[in-house]
Amino acid sequence: MTQAGVHPRASQAPATPERAPGPAGPPAGHSGGHPGRHPAGPPAAAEAPPLESFFARTGGDPLATAFPGRRPVHPASAMDTVPEDEIVPLWHRLYASGRTRRAVAYVHVPFCENHCLFCGFYQNPWRAEAGAPYVDAVIAQMAAFARTPAHDGPPLQAVYLGGGTPTALSGPDIARLVRAIHTHLPLAPDCEITLEGRIHSFGLEKARAAFDAGVTRMSFGVQSFSDAIRRPLGRKAPRRQLIAELEGLVALDRGAIVADLIYGLPDQTPEDVAADVRLCAALGLDGFDLYSLNVIPGTPLLSAIEKGKKRVAAPEELGRYFAAGEAAAEAEGMVSISTTHWQGSLRERNVYNLAVKTGADCLPFGAGAGGFLGGCNYRITTDLDDYAARSGSGDCLTRGMMRQGAGSAVGHAIRYGMERGLLDLSRAEAAFTALCPAPRTALAAHLAPLLAQWQEAGLLAPEHRFHRLTRPGRFWQVAMTGRLLGWLAQHPDMKELR
Repeated sequence: MTQAGVHPRASQAPATPERAPGPAGPPAGHSGGHPGRHPAGPPAAAEAPPLESFFARTGGDPLATAFPGRRPVHPASAMDTVPEDEIVPLWHRLYASGRTRRAVAYVHVPFCENHCLFCGFYQNPWRAEAGAPYVDAVIAQMAAFARTPAHDGPPLQAVYLGGGTPTALSGPDIARLVRAIHTHLPLAPDCEITLEGRIHSFGLEKARAAFDAGVTRMSFGVQSFSDAIRRPLGRKAPRRQLIAELEGLVALDRGAIVADLIYGLPDQTPEDVAADVRLCAALGLDGFDLYSLNVIPGTPLLSAIEKGKKRVAAPEELGRYFAAGEAAAEAEGMVSISTTHWQGSLRERNVYNLAVKTGADCLPFGAGAGGFLGGCNYRITTDLDDYAARSGSGDCLTRGMMRQGAGSAVGHAIRYGMERGLLDLSRAEAAFTALCPAPRTALAAHLAPLLAQWQEAGLLAPEHRFHRLTRPGRFWQVAMTGRLLGWLAQHPDMKELR
């Protein structure tokens, strides 16, 4: 992510040897991949940089100048590559014991009806005849998982069907895939089951089939309601269709309906972002996500920018877009439940996205899905033929794994607070003292100079035992989180854990 959050797809997460559009591997994406998508402990550093290099700039508008340039989608994570000869036995050990941590699941559908200009997660062109065999393979993988000891453990808090474009599947295939989730996966009674997709080629018939099967939440990649902005990006559904379809989905009253919005798109203004947010509220949507555009290498959009055919907002301009969207949401009475997600009704909980960003295990299903289990990030094979042949066999389905660092729990505690815009150092301190019962320096004392400088820069303010991010702080949340983890890595006890 960058600033308030680059659109990652809900399934996006940090890269592994095979980069996955799933929560680990990616996710995320979503979301972003989708997510999204597990930042672990603080990144390793050969030499400790000076504290001042983590400071924000003071003076001027913090929305524009607090930090220089842009950051990657996620802060760097302390992870070690698992040697190739250890991957297969490690895979089998992970699945041969019961789980102990909170968990979610990610189901990947790696097909798209077209390649959107800005998207870096395109894998396979959609072919209608590929849908049913692919769903067969995913169900076979779920059934094989249900026979492993790893099926036992805390029930899954959320399941995210991402991609790609899951809504490209036929109604019957969506329904049987969701029914298989209920049959083979250990779901919590209030498990959030999200179907991600596009309004184009969806429709109320598919929506009813999905809801009847057990979907509780639908997330649609609107990006912008403006035809002038959408059309050049490869989005097929015109504004009038978006509005009509979303109105129909809301009228069904069967589950949460949320929209993905992006700011910083070509030819977009801050007022365009505010208008999109107001329209989400007027349509009665249960929530929306607001992400910064991530110009990804290799995408058609970057090529168009380099050739001078497209212009996107400069990094120092993006804060105005975020502020316009957030102010519009506040004026409509919507509530922030993370720095990128807004709640319009109590139906919207956004369980999956917050879980994968803050250290939950994530069970991956589908070709190219990224997952996290037992301290390891990995990605299911992207080869569709290989996946179809072996998905139900119980074989190792990945060629690459990374192992998380010992201090990851502290990093997750910090990220949890930062994602919510309310940093709770007592939560991070508890995770820290569990690793270091007699620390040389308390965590709060170690971080105090950095947090004090950020308060001076207008990025956060003390509130009871918390540090609440201001609007500029929420915009720069990812940059700040990366710096917090980087400074945490300089704590003498954390250095010894690496």
